[in-house]
Amino acid sequence: MSNNPRLLNPFDDDFDALVSTSNPAAQASSSSSRARTHSHNASEALDPFFGDEDEDEYPPHANHGPRSGRTPYAMPVNQSLATIEPDEMDDNTQPIGTSSKRGIGFGPLGRGYRGNESREQDLPLTSAAAPPAGTEPDEPYIGMEDELAPPPPPPRDAHRRRMEWFSGGRRGPGKGWRWPWEKKVVLEGERIIRVNDPQTNEMTGFENNYVSTSKYNPLSFVPKFLAEQFSKYANLFFLFTACIQQIPGVSPTNRYTTIVPLGLVLLASAFKEMEEDLKRHQQDNELNSRKAKVLQGTQFRDVAWKAIKVGDIVRLENDAFIPADLVLLSSSEPEGLCYIETSNLDGETNLKIKQASTKTAHLTSAALVSSVTGTLRSEQPNNSLYTYEGTLQLVSTTEGERTIPLSPDQLLLRGAQIRNTPWVFGLVVFGGHETKLMRNATAAPMKRTQVERQVNLQIVFLFIVLLVLSIASTVGSSVRTWFFSSTQWYLSLAADAPSRVKEFLEDILTFVILYNNLIPISLIVTMEVVKYWQAQLINNDLDLYYEKTDTPAICRTSNLVEELGQIEYVFSDKTGTLTRNEMEFRQCSIAGVAYSDVVEEHKRGEVGPDGEVEGGQRTFEEMRTRWRNGAGSEVMVIREFLTLLAVCHTVIPEMKGEKMVYQASSPDEAALVAGAEQLGYKFYMRKPRSVYVEIGNKSREFEILNVCEFNSSRKRMSVLVRGPDGKIKLYCKGADTVILERVAKDQPYTEATLMHLEDYATDGLRTLCLAMREIPEAEYRTWSAIYDQAAATVNGRGEALDKAAEAIEKDMFLLGATAIEDKLQEGVPDTIHTLQQAGIKVWVLTGDRQETAINIGLSCRLISENMNLVIVNEVTAHETKSFIEKQLASIKSMRSAGELEELGLVIDGKSLTYALEKEMSAEFLELAIMCKAVICCRVSPLQKALVVKLVRKNRKSILLAIGDGANDVSMIQAAHVGIGISGVEGLQAARAADVSIAQFRFLKKLLLVHGAWSYQRLSKLILYSFYKNIVLYMTQFWYSFFNNFSGQIAYESWTLSYYNVIFTLLPPLVMGVFDQFVSARMLIRYPQLYHLGQANTFFSTLAFWQWMANALYHSIILFGFSVILFWGDLKLATGYASGHWVWGTTLYLAVLLTVLGKAALVSDLWTKYTLMAIPGSFLFTMIALPIYCVVAPLVNFSVEYRNIVPRLWTDPIFYFTILLFPFICLSRDFAWKYYKRTYRPQPYHIAQELQKFNIPDYRPRQEQFQKAIKKVRAVQRMRKSRGFAFSQTEDPDRQEQVKLVRAYDTSQRFERPTGL
Repeated sequence: MSNNPRLLNPFDDDFDALVSTSNPAAQASSSSSRARTHSHNASEALDPFFGDEDEDEYPPHANHGPRSGRTPYAMPVNQSLATIEPDEMDDNTQPIGTSSKRGIGFGPLGRGYRGNESREQDLPLTSAAAPPAGTEPDEPYIGMEDELAPPPPPPRDAHRRRMEWFSGGRRGPGKGWRWPWEKKVVLEGERIIRVNDPQTNEMTGFENNYVSTSKYNPLSFVPKFLAEQFSKYANLFFLFTACIQQIPGVSPTNRYTTIVPLGLVLLASAFKEMEEDLKRHQQDNELNSRKAKVLQGTQFRDVAWKAIKVGDIVRLENDAFIPADLVLLSSSEPEGLCYIETSNLDGETNLKIKQASTKTAHLTSAALVSSVTGTLRSEQPNNSLYTYEGTLQLVSTTEGERTIPLSPDQLLLRGAQIRNTPWVFGLVVFGGHETKLMRNATAAPMKRTQVERQVNLQIVFLFIVLLVLSIASTVGSSVRTWFFSSTQWYLSLAADAPSRVKEFLEDILTFVILYNNLIPISLIVTMEVVKYWQAQLINNDLDLYYEKTDTPAICRTSNLVEELGQIEYVFSDKTGTLTRNEMEFRQCSIAGVAYSDVVEEHKRGEVGPDGEVEGGQRTFEEMRTRWRNGAGSEVMVIREFLTLLAVCHTVIPEMKGEKMVYQASSPDEAALVAGAEQLGYKFYMRKPRSVYVEIGNKSREFEILNVCEFNSSRKRMSVLVRGPDGKIKLYCKGADTVILERVAKDQPYTEATLMHLEDYATDGLRTLCLAMREIPEAEYRTWSAIYDQAAATVNGRGEALDKAAEAIEKDMFLLGATAIEDKLQEGVPDTIHTLQQAGIKVWVLTGDRQETAINIGLSCRLISENMNLVIVNEVTAHETKSFIEKQLASIKSMRSAGELEELGLVIDGKSLTYALEKEMSAEFLELAIMCKAVICCRVSPLQKALVVKLVRKNRKSILLAIGDGANDVSMIQAAHVGIGISGVEGLQAARAADVSIAQFRFLKKLLLVHGAWSYQRLSKLILYSFYKNIVLYMTQFWYSFFNNFSGQIAYESWTLSYYNVIFTLLPPLVMGVFDQFVSARMLIRYPQLYHLGQANTFFSTLAFWQWMANALYHSIILFGFSVILFWGDLKLATGYASGHWVWGTTLYLAVLLTVLGKAALVSDLWTKYTLMAIPGSFLFTMIALPIYCVVAPLVNFSVEYRNIVPRLWTDPIFYFTILLFPFICLSRDFAWKYYKRTYRPQPYHIAQELQKFNIPDYRPRQEQFQKAIKKVRAVQRMRKSRGFAFSQTEDPDRQEQVKLVRAYDTSQRFERPTGL
């Protein structure tokens, strides 16, 4: 390390030992320059997987400005820039042109030092950061030479922020929005916050604490809504049509017949958007109105969250949610400790420990905390949840000025919850949308479904058809005008004709208007309304309601409901999504005997001749009886086993009422200690050098001599204790592979223990082996000296401690093994198995270790016993590439030979980093796609999003991501459909998701039922909407051949508009909301039906053109028969000629009844709403249209209908026509439907018959046989690669847990400060 005194770490030993105790990401602070080099290079290579839409939201290094390595010059202490002579500049001098803050902003701590950086976000840290042990502070960023130039001098913080305010780049106080056209201002440099100086902080213009997750605000609604609506080609086309209708002499119809329906369509869409967004506003208002106590003067007063400002000092009490990002100043606990639960952030329910600086921990009252002043220099807001750096400079009357470095251990994040701590004081550093939680909740991207994209494409096709028809009709009109005007002299065509070019263009526009409803104007609004009601059906489904937490499903984005029926990949988080993160001590093996909390009847042992139970499992109650009343070697082993569970840990006990609660950084450890208590060994007190265990109602003290901590390379933990008998014993627990290597020869219980381990692993339980040995006093003294020397090592302390532990952990005696159940969410195994049967590939992306992830994969049926696992766990890019290519070649050769075995891929975070690089991403993706299941272990939130984006960019599949924490938000937003697990108040993933559900198991019905229904309903709605318009408007085209291409319309113009807006509005709506092609019961029983959506069966290009051809056929039949019937102008019974409008209205109603009959033919489920929509629409038309024909001419509106009612509605030929023509048209459709169902049935046709006739399912199950096969294959797998699954906070370079527990003395009943 550097000898520069100004670079020495000001942390004291206790504080330094507690840095990053509970936060895994803080381990990045000790990363080497090699790791930093790789992090940068990897980020460069990963760029291709980000779409353009992501690049503007958070540009590289936007939160901190340009990264710089070694600053060439830094200003010496207490010397201003103006007084420095050129020859005085040295390595600690900062040149003119660089930010003066880097020279003097952090006191004597940060000159010239670059600080740490985040592995995940690649964010540089402020210059105040303490250098990690073993690294040189002045080394430059490798690969960043172009960015090493000093940054330009930023303006003063307050002035810069005022400039940003006036330029609109910042949200103003009391405002939660920016102008839509304004870009987000990138903050650079550092943030300066004054302690107990609200006026100065107010002038600086920091972000307030108001949070808005809504899509619109009063100013942005109109431009954003119109931009979104007119991105749909149909709306854009009708806007164009409405405009050209206003041109005099061009439109053959009324000028308002398009713009009025379009306005109604947009108005309906606007109401739907406002209704959805108002819910978001209500949730925001509820959140912003919560109360917190803020220091005002010398008292804490209740203030709404939205009124909290940066620089405020906040008092939070137990179970309170943290309202903003706070720097922890002090707490009610000794050493300034506090517990927080971060389930809202990362889904983990185990508590994490934060600790205030020892230099602020004494500020335990309002008077004390209000008496200090100073400055907090902090990094700028960023989205890295696991990093933070800053420096707090405090001035008090008693202690003078102090400089306090800050790390993630002092940062309390918004959204987390205070637990088991009566109160804490915190200084607000980031508020509102600048908090790390909200920085991870970026604005939801505009997601367009595959069906919508197809509709846009089909609208383009129809527009081309419309242009072809218009040009053809215009050519016909031009031929008539140019060549036959003399023979048609009575039309005065030659006299009225303008220039030929102008006439040609006007005719094209005329025919475009005439045929414009080939594209249904009501389609878009009908889709919007149907999607809204489909979302309401999801929201109100009681099967998706979780009664325990009173949480229904909430479809926040109804635009995506149909994609729920087309999902091919599900990307899932593990903790909190698949598992509850709750551990239970279920079984154990002691001295070769298996014990369980509940023993199934077929697993019980048999009673021998001497009355003793032989073989099988025994209950925990039997074990308690044996160690209390029995004797012999086996009983001694049981006692040692339980002693190990009670003393070999870093758990802290806390009495809550009558119940003992164990606080642990790992839920596994808490479960083991709770298991020991259940078996009669109750750990109840911890002192700095000993623990107390109640055994048989007697207290026993065990002196803790040394602790050899767990880490990923050791895979074990050991403690050396001096028991009540004065003997020194080593207790060790860890993975079976490492424990069995270190036991003495000729162990009596090894084989039996291994058999039990295989049983536990088969059941998906997390296993550990336990061993011990007695240490002679002389041996311990010799080893203790070695250990103390290793602990005093500065560089390479972790390796030295590992070597010291290795020297003592040998020749142990195997006591047995434990089995802990990582409790799955209810119904997870069945849900995953059903999704896989539906053809959905499930990928689990987790931060857990490989062995843990594999065990969970087995227990939740993601990985099956007949699946071959491909495990990628390499340490270099070359090895990773070589391994992937080798496996890929092997699999291809096997499949080419006809071997189609199921594969599962397991890859860890380091290998995944290499695999995502541009050079090998294609091979990795090809290998992953060949596998039925994929598990990515030890991955960061960024890597989760990158994996999703890799698949999305290179596959034409619909992706779904599901998670429950803020670290899943990027993955959720990267997928086509994002699902958030809700049920915990304020859950960030649920707020950012498109759909929120309370349990993973609800995904089965959401996809297989609601998704399949929504996709099929919407497909039918769209195709039917196109069909009904083409039938009507193609008759208009055929009529052009009979009206000399004059542009004369066959139907009255307002009646044309009523066709879509009124008369045929209900059938597609009802089909879209209530139709069921198969019942929910059948869809869940036969998940293979989900393939129909994945293959896009109902909305394929072939299906579209089949419907269009059918519409063309119907239009030809209807128009042709009507012309034949009315040839020579049909004479009425009164002797009058029928006339044009009688023929047109008759044809109109025949078309109407045909399309309604088609709706009846394609409807799979008839309800009362179906009756109202189909027969009801025709009856309504037959009543409403005559009334309109009578009333409208009386007010000089639709005068074409004058006197038509007595001529038409009294003529029997009229009724014969409108009944006969539809029958002729639909006869072919009925025959085709019969043929398809009988001779070429689809899978859902068969399912419909099973449903209709209630045919039982006779599929063979062979459950017992399958269980036996599962058992054999699981045992074979465990023997080939036996692992462990044990999670615990680790840091190979520090003894974090040891120093933490040494600071605790739970025997003291001290008087906690009140914090008032």
